[in-house]
Amino acid sequence: MSTGTNENAGTNENAGTKTDARTKADAGTNQKAGAPATVTVIGLGNLGQALARTFLEQGHKVTVWNRSPGKADELVARGATAAPTPAAAVAASDLVVVCVLDYTTVRDLLTPVGGALAGRTVVNLTSGTPGPARDLAAQVTEQGAAYVDGAVYAVPQTIGTPEAFVLYSGDADAFARYEALLAPLGAPVFTGADAGLAPVHDVALLSGMYGMFAGFFQTMAVARSAGIAAGEVTGLLVRWLTEALGALPGFAAEIDAGDYRTDTSNIDINAVGLANILTATRELGVGTALLQPLHEVFQRQLAEGHGGESMARAVESLR
Repeated sequence: MSTGTNENAGTNENAGTKTDARTKADAGTNQKAGAPATVTVIGLGNLGQALARTFLEQGHKVTVWNRSPGKADELVARGATAAPTPAAAVAASDLVVVCVLDYTTVRDLLTPVGGALAGRTVVNLTSGTPGPARDLAAQVTEQGAAYVDGAVYAVPQTIGTPEAFVLYSGDADAFARYEALLAPLGAPVFTGADAGLAPVHDVALLSGMYGMFAGFFQTMAVARSAGIAAGEVTGLLVRWLTEALGALPGFAAEIDAGDYRTDTSNIDINAVGLANILTATRELGVGTALLQPLHEVFQRQLAEGHGGESMARAVESLR
């Protein structure tokens, strides 16, 4: 817990009832795109600084706080106000955006603030998991504020560009109220009122990303064993994967329907193909730890008699 976070915690007595505060916040009109607003950003790592800069560029009154105050200097030079404590940072704005190391840190920062949160909206863009997101939503709601969780799909350099997008979940009214203000960070996508939904989506999407990386590393190891340059094979891999991506919507439709009938590339065919790849990989002196688990999933499906069905049925072995 950072030094001084308790000094403004006694503001509960001025906050009014939680119901009154939330009613007051919900009664306001949605924040219009380009309309100046008060925004606090807590946490000034690379991503937090990019968020604060974007809000400043949109003409908002921005207050910032960071455990290491020197990180605020550039933003202050651009027009932000550096708050001395998290409580002061919260008190300065209607919208409080948090982007710190983890959810435990978020809780440690917001708990001492107490009722000063009342009537405000907290948008938590810290990376986390579904359970802690739901717990934090309950805590923030108990403190009289609206809670929206978020997952950012951008590196700091691409915040505010067309490539960036952000998933949100939680208080639907609060999201609607601030959607236009948040949109310049990256295209906003609301996934549902359950605060844990944005983190669930995050785990799912990042699982796909790391699966892709695993395949890439396997490709590099096989290529290098034969003296093939990484750059040479990567161009071919990108070309092939771009084509292969077209199969995913069809697989998704099969999974949603629970209907895996196919007359094309079934598990039988792919299990044989992957077994051949694993054999050749071993012969090249390359490890198979990244691909072997998928082959084991195929084998379970074959043992259950599903060899003639779509490869997408492999997901059933993970449930």
